[in-house]
Amino acid sequence: MIRRTFLIGAASLMLAGCGKDLLGPPEAGPIYSVRPVFPPATAVADTAKVPWSLSIMRPNVPGGLSSDRIALIQPGGVLDFYAKATYADNTSTMIQQALLDGFEASGRIGAVSREQDALQADYLLVIEIKNFEAQYAVADGIPQAVVAMTAKLTTARGRKIVGSFTTTQTGAASVNSTPAVAQALTAALGAAVKEVVDWTLTAPPPPSQANPPAQQQDWPQGSPAKPAGQVLKDIRRGSDSLR
Repeated sequence: MIRRTFLIGAASLMLAGCGKDLLGPPEAGPIYSVRPVFPPATAVADTAKVPWSLSIMRPNVPGGLSSDRIALIQPGGVLDFYAKATYADNTSTMIQQALLDGFEASGRIGAVSREQDALQADYLLVIEIKNFEAQYAVADGIPQAVVAMTAKLTTARGRKIVGSFTTTQTGAASVNSTPAVAQALTAALGAAVKEVVDWTLTAPPPPSQANPPAQQQDWPQGSPAKPAGQVLKDIRRGSDSLR
């Protein structure tokens, strides 16, 4: 009995000493904010606003990249994640916010919103993410940030595709570290967003604006209008004929 009590007491002391490592979630690591900063437009030619509104749909992100973890691809194509490091938000929300920031900074569109804002818009911007990770050519080498996305512009009414655009942006990290990778991904995302914004803002007005309603169109020219006195005489002459 004395020996059994001693063993139980010793085991309790061991668990108490290392309980921080065995029990509960692991300690939280650093959180990285990947949010590019876009300078406001200054040139007059770049600030001519488009006459239509835009809603940015929530980007479609592949399953392996759809989280708040910072993804990397090892040599051989193995998908992995940096340990104890996360984004401030999931990749879909983060990229959508970057697109919103890019459009607002352009100064060329007066009405732009996110899909979840549920605001009426003329165009919808559909984004599909192809790559958003750090890629290693050799193990423990200097990784390269890769951001690739395809944008499709559709009409809000009828969802007709107006056009599509694909951009791929890369940039080597300064060193093999998570902070350097986050910085390289921020730069690549900013460059990709700028290209998508520039392409989108070249779109023509949607059909509802390009073709005005029938009642506002110029009607075909008919016979010259008669004076009011002549019209009244014609009406009387017709009445006499009926009698």
